[in-house]
Amino acid sequence: MPWEKSFDVDLATDRATEVFWKKGYEATSMADLTAAMRINKGSLYNAFGSKKALFDRALTRYDQKTRAAKINQLRAQNDGVAAIYAFFDGFVEEARKDPRNLGCFVVNTAQDLPNQPPEIAQTIHSALEDIKEFFREMIEKGQQAGDIPNTVRPEETAQAMLSMLVGLRLLSRGSAGIPALEAIRDGAMRLLKG
Repeated sequence: MPWEKSFDVDLATDRATEVFWKKGYEATSMADLTAAMRINKGSLYNAFGSKKALFDRALTRYDQKTRAAKINQLRAQNDGVAAIYAFFDGFVEEARKDPRNLGCFVVNTAQDLPNQPPEIAQTIHSALEDIKEFFREMIEKGQQAGDIPNTVRPEETAQAMLSMLVGLRLLSRGSAGIPALEAIRDGAMRLLKG
């Protein structure tokens, strides 16, 4: 008789995400995962194949539900400057409301990129590249509207903003207070003044 899932795979993945996000891949044990997911080890292997495959699914799902969803919503805005501000400010507000100081699962994983398998590295690279592309698109949109001077170089400024965002997300893990995060946001916005 073939194995049948008796649990919600997406809910189980979201529960696993919380564990990976708090502890990281290496420090997360199978016992941690099965307890959080409320399934047994056999069900985990049958549904996901391996701890690595579960981590990949968790990271991809997190990225799609958070960063990708936020960017897709903001890309529709007509005001490029407001879209960039909203993107940065959303993460400042998220840090303000997160007593656990978890930061960003994608950025946290990126810190250990040399030790990640190719599929995880690709997820990280794609996410970061999409953020940079979002910034570049919004800068160009702002320039077309006359809100950003043409002296601002879209590609270089987008790369600098990506670096500032990654710094903001790392510092939001508790090593900096909200005023420091707001200062990073405001510094990023000053790049748009030329």
